[in-house]
Amino acid sequence: AHAAAEPKAATDFTLKDANGNEHTLSDQKGKWVILEWVNHDCPFVVRHYRSGNIPALQAKYREAGAVWFAICSSAPGTQGYFEGDALRARIEREKSVPTAYLIDSEGTVGRAYGARTTPQIVIINPEGQVVYNGGIDDRPRGGDDATCYVTKVMTAALAGEEIPISESRPYGCSVKYK
Repeated sequence: AHAAAEPKAATDFTLKDANGNEHTLSDQKGKWVILEWVNHDCPFVVRHYRSGNIPALQAKYREAGAVWFAICSSAPGTQGYFEGDALRARIEREKSVPTAYLIDSEGTVGRAYGARTTPQIVIINPEGQVVYNGGIDDRPRGGDDATCYVTKVMTAALAGEEIPISESRPYGCSVKYK
């Protein structure tokens, strides 16, 4: 194992959510922020939602005081892009409970964070630094023995301990950039 990389400043952004409200990352300073790249038509994402895994993580860490932004960087006309009522219905159907589902159809935010796959997770500390970027867990094919990196990082973070892992290889469907 290698030492965790020095945290980098998170790139600020403002994106609209599924209801047209704007959310700005820098407004969340002082809180842990979890970014989840999502595409509800990607089989890997489907697995994590149908099993209840991602909704449970969203609820758990929101209850712990973190902000959870699900971000869709799919371009219009590509897999995973939804808008309006279709998007709101899909979020409900997937039982998704992030702080907000953000639309990044230009792909600017996804590219700024090097988002390559769905799901991909970025965790930002209360000082506004990226402390983790990578896969949601270590099992692309699934399985109960998966090590969930979100849990690993957030458990240490909320206990005031050193972050045990700063990056991993993300897996899933490629982000459908413009």
